Amino acid sequence: MYQDKIDVNFDGKPAYSIILNKDFSGLSEALTSLDLQNRRFMIISDSNVGPLYLKECIELLKPISDKITSLTFEAGELSKNLDTVKLVYNRLIDKRFDRRDIIVALGGGVTGDLAGFVAATYLRGVDFIQVPTTLLAMADSSIGGKTGVDFLTYKNMIGAFHQPKLVYMNLSTLKTLPVKEFNAGMSEIIKHGLIKDEDYYNWLTNNQDAIKALDIDTLRKMVYKSCMIKKSVVEADPKEKGDRALLNFGHTIGHAIEKLKDFSLLHGDCVAIGMIAASYLSYRRGYISKNDLENIIGSIDAFGLPTSVSGLLERDIYLATKLDKKMQSDKINFICLQKLGHAIMDTTVSEHEMTEAIKFILTD
Repeated sequence: MYQDKIDVNFDGKPAYSIILNKDFSGLSEALTSLDLQNRRFMIISDSNVGPLYLKECIELLKPISDKITSLTFEAGELSKNLDTVKLVYNRLIDKRFDRRDIIVALGGGVTGDLAGFVAATYLRGVDFIQVPTTLLAMADSSIGGKTGVDFLTYKNMIGAFHQPKLVYMNLSTLKTLPVKEFNAGMSEIIKHGLIKDEDYYNWLTNNQDAIKALDIDTLRKMVYKSCMIKKSVVEADPKEKGDRALLNFGHTIGHAIEKLKDFSLLHGDCVAIGMIAASYLSYRRGYISKNDLENIIGSIDAFGLPTSVSGLLERDIYLATKLDKKMQSDKINFICLQKLGHAIMDTTVSEHEMTEAIKFILTD
């Protein structure tokens, strides 16, 4: 039995730990070690994850709490809104939750973002635990304290920074993910290699077969390395005022596509397409070679991710990027690859360059 532990700091002080385990058996012990027993627990999950893991988690928490409640919402990005937040607020008030009590986010990125936002805002802040069950959430959204919900058609427009007390990952949950969901998570994994670690990016390419076969030891190494990359970035820039923005590689155009497709495409799929557009722009600027560009496209394709999008107009995508929350003084903080494993933030990307990159990923 293995258990990896990664400690994350916030403002130079120990903030929380990430625990990687092969099952949920260590969850109760981990919470007890944080002196979180004898509290009320609200487990928030969605209609996909709840039927799989909610009962097990409740049973594991019973030895440390006799006041456990849960709320399950309809799975999908369309539920990540203020209406769902209101449902959770009402349940917390009905169950008389106070500032000592704990919210548990059991699920993927939507669940973690939504539950984290509730925790950040209910009674001006209560503690919460991230229990990510998707690859995308494990590698990216559960780490760093960014929480939020969508507003109208604007993704993550309302949010707050609120650090979890613990991130507990049961890697075996990845075996119950639909292939498409697993592949979508690989987009964020690939992103980490491209922006910060060329050797890791090459390792992913060389271990494709083991990764796609869901070999548990390979998955453990992969998730651990991605967590270490995400940890190093968020520790250096906890409030996204500098280098943390590099994590948005592929997201500017990706978010625009996601919005224009009315969230019918998975977030990871849109990020994959956005990474190809950003890589093409990086190639056109002379930062990376044509061979590098083709290598990136090949890696994304090899993990079953889309490399283009249809049914959208170039101009609509460009205008949607102008509404992105990463805009500053009418300039887009666009993330380019200066080379494989090293990303930079650039505010000088022109409309012509953007539209050329968008054309590259459009099909009829």
